[in-house]
Amino acid sequence: MGGIWTIDKETFMPELSRRNALKATAATGMAAAAGAMAAPARAAAASPHRAPRGRIDTHHHAVPPEMRQWAVEQGIIPPTGGPAWAQWTLPSTLETMEANGIAVGMASAPVPPEVFADRDAAESGVRVCNESLAELARDHPTRFGFFANVAMLHPDLALRQITYALDELGADGVLLTTSADGRYLGDRTFDPMLAELDRRGAVVFTHPFSPKGILEVPGVGGWLGDFLLDTTRTALSLIAAGTLDRHPRLSIILSHGGGFLPYMAGRAERWGREDGGPAPAKVRRALRRFHYDTALPMSPYATPTLLGAAGADRVLFGTDWPANSAREVALNTTALDRDPGLDHRAHRAVARDNALRLFPRFALFPRFAGGLRA
Repeated sequence: MGGIWTIDKETFMPELSRRNALKATAATGMAAAAGAMAAPARAAAASPHRAPRGRIDTHHHAVPPEMRQWAVEQGIIPPTGGPAWAQWTLPSTLETMEANGIAVGMASAPVPPEVFADRDAAESGVRVCNESLAELARDHPTRFGFFANVAMLHPDLALRQITYALDELGADGVLLTTSADGRYLGDRTFDPMLAELDRRGAVVFTHPFSPKGILEVPGVGGWLGDFLLDTTRTALSLIAAGTLDRHPRLSIILSHGGGFLPYMAGRAERWGREDGGPAPAKVRRALRRFHYDTALPMSPYATPTLLGAAGADRVLFGTDWPANSAREVALNTTALDRDPGLDHRAHRAVARDNALRLFPRFALFPRFAGGLRA
């Protein structure tokens, strides 16, 4: 990143390294997953055996007008122009959804926790993020749900924000970044927050940034490997700390196909046999406890490993829009529809049924008539 306002085509909020967020005076953190707004391209024809409608996109980012205005007032972006991610629009989002058979987008706005290190900023900024996403969902109740932000570096404040978001704003779950100030989700610092979410049987959507202090590789964006490493680290942290056992009602979604976790599961089993880690059986249980989205993308390369490690009933459709352009959303969705590793039942489960189990309120909408299928 050459400066506060220069941003390469892959560097926006969800694909933003922690180091770049801090270089930008924590400013580009408000790019909450918006990206280059190319005009949506129509998806290529799907396999005739796959119904291309009614998908639920669990990895779907948004920057509504109120959130953008807050960023302008904070001097994060200029009033006009600026980077492409600042030009997120609802029409382009709905067009991309329609082009790819997406019925519902679970909107989220990942922000590096360090952006909210100051308590006043944590209170005002998180409120703006959550209330603007709630308004989006309220204005389009059959098209959007949302995951609420919390101030992870202020545990007492995070508890109040959870209550307000879930009880007052109607959030469908909570977004937690995979790490905060070098601490991963298995750290006891986060236990009160996770205990409250467990008490509520809440859904937690995790989103990564680059691990703190990691060296940059010239020409290789952090989103390519570092994000996946941070997701893997937090998953292993949760397993090692026994967090999943202490909080059995938590539903945790790991972004981008779970990072490297499914691929290195055999190494994680060795951890228990030879290095004092959790027992192999505990690792295997954890693999099938997490949920995983397809926004790696999963198809075609990662499908056999992910299904072998977790099973099709733990995989959720995700696009990473608009961090992924309309063209990428179409390419990845078509690859999923044509994936030879998914039979009809597995494809339907990934596209919508697994998400309907996590978010049953959507099953009441006419577009999901017929509900879940075995």
